[in-house]
Amino acid sequence: MIEQILELFDYRFFNNAMLAAILASIVCGIIGSYIVARRMVFISGGITHASFGGIGIAYFMGLNPVLGAAVFSVMAALGIEWISTKSNIREDSAIGILWSFGMAVGIIFIFITPGYAPNLMSYLFGNILTVSDTDLWMIGILAAVLIVTFTLFYHLILFVAFDEEYARSHKAPVNLIKYIMISLVAITIVLNIRLVGIILVISFLTIPQSTANILTKRFDYIILLSIAFGIMGSIGGLLISYFYNIPSGATIIFVFVLLFILTKLAKMSLVKIKIRKQIENLS
Repeated sequence: MIEQILELFDYRFFNNAMLAAILASIVCGIIGSYIVARRMVFISGGITHASFGGIGIAYFMGLNPVLGAAVFSVMAALGIEWISTKSNIREDSAIGILWSFGMAVGIIFIFITPGYAPNLMSYLFGNILTVSDTDLWMIGILAAVLIVTFTLFYHLILFVAFDEEYARSHKAPVNLIKYIMISLVAITIVLNIRLVGIILVISFLTIPQSTANILTKRFDYIILLSIAFGIMGSIGGLLISYFYNIPSGATIIFVFVLLFILTKLAKMSLVKIKIRKQIENLS
């Protein structure tokens, strides 16, 4: 089996897939930790599905679908953030409206696009094996932007994520940070659609972070562990999908869930052992 794995590295598409998995784990580990800390999972789901509208419009206009999804997603993200802070519409209602609107717009524009209807399965369910050099460059640039942003503004992002009122009381530019971060969330979602698709990308942004949160409550440790779990799950999912000839995106998410369950069980076992030792010491 080891020889078969090594032979895979002779193929360009597999090397691209492995590099994409690592880069995706970095960007999702960083921005996903912010999503989980701010309890924005539902918002991220709304942005993810709203991006389908941009894909449909881009196909209709003959543009790059990723570009269309990026523009539409950022606009949806900023719209959700603005509506939730500037109007009396509830945030979950705004998310539901933009979620359904984006999907509806995408379906309509794809239907009215002249000629052969494009195969959108790769955008709905993803295919990491089709990642191109351009995709790698874009996600690599995003990884660099996120690393620089979180390094320079780590404490400010931390305050906004965990205690927004405290940040406001210290005259921090909370709204600006929130708009910047929600835009980065949208871009991260779009660039990862090619990997695991619209349907599964939200899991990529939440499961490794939730797994890391089992082991630690420190934000910086959660980021690092999320990246580690992301890399393990991505590479493990890629190898399993190859040997069993099953969809790579879904397999990666399956491995993520498996890592979450195993980590939870391991933590529960350690807690039981610790409690047992304390009881023995008392007796």
